[in-house]
Amino acid sequence: QVQLVESGGGLVQPGGSLRLSCAASGFTFSSYTMSWYRQAPGKERELVAAITSAGGSTNYADSVKGRFTISRDNAKNTVYLQMNSLKPEDTAVYYCNAERATIYLKYNYWGQGTQVTVSS
Repeated sequence: QVQLVESGGGLVQPGGSLRLSCAASGFTFSSYTMSWYRQAPGKERELVAAITSAGGSTNYADSVKGRFTISRDNAKNTVYLQMNSLKPEDTAVYYCNAERATIYLKYNYWGQGTQVTVSS
């Protein structure tokens, strides 16, 4: 079955770094656009970063541009989010997402999330 398993979250001080990983299985990873979303308490889930299936194109939320980097390793079925210069407002549950659309169907999968807390 489809699985997206996030790891790498935790507690970090402002200005620190974390690297999130999302290990995928159960589908053809290299055919999917992969994204990271986050949801802070009392707020809607928002897109943080996305990377196309071959990794040729990325996009970022304005709030994380220049600080976060999304990458993927299709040989390892894994997508990463390197987060630098973390701020308290980055505190949220971070979710991995896989999406693929064909003419007839749209496939969309979510991980369970990993907590990131930025606090001194």
